[in-house]
Amino acid sequence: RSKIAAIDLFSCSVLYLSIPMDSSVSTLLVSQLPLEREDQKDHGDSFLHPPFMQKESSVPKNFIWPKGDLVVAHDELREPIVDLGGFFRGDLVATQHVVLLIRAACLNRGFFQVTNHGVDPRLVKMAYHHMDNFFKLPASMKLRAKRTPGNMWGYSGAHADRFSSKLPWKETLSFGFHDSGSKPVVEDFFKSNLGMDFEQTGVVYQKYCEAMKDVALAIMELLAISLGVHPLHYKHFFQDGSSIMRCNYYPPCKEPGLAFGTGPHCDPTSLTILHQDQVGGLEVFANNKWRNVRPRPDALVVNIGDTFMVRA
Repeated sequence: RSKIAAIDLFSCSVLYLSIPMDSSVSTLLVSQLPLEREDQKDHGDSFLHPPFMQKESSVPKNFIWPKGDLVVAHDELREPIVDLGGFFRGDLVATQHVVLLIRAACLNRGFFQVTNHGVDPRLVKMAYHHMDNFFKLPASMKLRAKRTPGNMWGYSGAHADRFSSKLPWKETLSFGFHDSGSKPVVEDFFKSNLGMDFEQTGVVYQKYCEAMKDVALAIMELLAISLGVHPLHYKHFFQDGSSIMRCNYYPPCKEPGLAFGTGPHCDPTSLTILHQDQVGGLEVFANNKWRNVRPRPDALVVNIGDTFMVRA
């Protein structure tokens, strides 16, 4: 690792999402500054639709992970919850307390949760509603938004278009967001790929992405203060940046001990903001052990990515 103090300050969390036997899991995830890694190149035009997986009597071979990866977390991660309310009110004492909490969280594991973040819970509820409606669609309809080779946006079943083994037990819908002002890029994505019937879905996710950008820029301001630079240093840098919005759906699995919803990984982006539904499954590698992250309906999960570590 680099000896530069600013880079060494932050740790990168290693995350994965386990899958339940009889319940589905959903997450809403926004990441800043997407990067395509070498191990995420396209592998042709293959496709697997998760509903077929639920009909199988056993987990298909290409979804089975090595035993060394399949470690079950028993302990809960007990990290401080960062209340952003005082920061948004301009309370300097509360802001300094928040900065200390974030600095400690980043030093220890690069991961924390925030409350009083300013995102309307009704908007979050609508985002889940539209996500559920999309993933309930027939495969033929979802494939109208299929992720094509070389493209980061679109629908994917188990990422079978990119990988041939250790497949994640999930469906995803990914699309880009850039605050261009006059052009609602998220609305355009849904209308151009799925038709005018999905215009309202695009409107909801456009608003959701805009709200998450506000949260992300606020967190960047707090990260800057914790690093001892000007509060607007990173906010100015990321103000015009692009983001990935990803909806994840994890179907029930008959043998959850053999597969992952999402395998162990570090985020290659700068910052990831995640909202979990109440089923749970998210785990973080902390203090040499995998630990569960209890879902909180009022909280957003924040993860520091590799790109921010380099940028810092």
